[in-house]
Amino acid sequence: MEAVAARAGVGKPTLYRWWPDRHAVAMEALMDERGEAGFDAPRRSSIAALREQLRAIAARFSTRTGRHVASMIAASDAGSELSKAFRNHFVLARRAEGQILLEQAMVRGEVRPQLDVEVALDLLYGALFFRLLLGHAPLDEAFADRALDHALRGMRPRAAVPRHV
Repeated sequence: MEAVAARAGVGKPTLYRWWPDRHAVAMEALMDERGEAGFDAPRRSSIAALREQLRAIAARFSTRTGRHVASMIAASDAGSELSKAFRNHFVLARRAEGQILLEQAMVRGEVRPQLDVEVALDLLYGALFFRLLLGHAPLDEAFADRALDHALRGMRPRAAVPRHV
């Protein structure tokens, strides 16, 4: 907090008026999207836009700040303000964008029209956040691509194939 205060040219008490602790400052920094273009429904392929979004999530969390936030989230109680902020302002916001993209992809014939969007969202974002929180393997753009490619195999439209029981 001392370094943040010094860089901002304010005293630590000023920081504590806005953020209760260093974890809240880090979460705010992660969720600050002023430098990014806002979410815009794509004019091109919805799947390409979804790929870009998943890559951006992976890139964001591959930074030092992103890894720090992941450690804080993993160590925090699910009911803590930090966890709630992360879930509501980051995870659910990205998931809502993904829902719009998948619904557009259904209309455009990029995925099958009877796709269970909720399950598809959990498969895509669950894979990213599982890897983020467990840290057992790198979360990077290549993983985001592979996760989407594998999920798409089950989402793409396909010829009617009889199901065997």
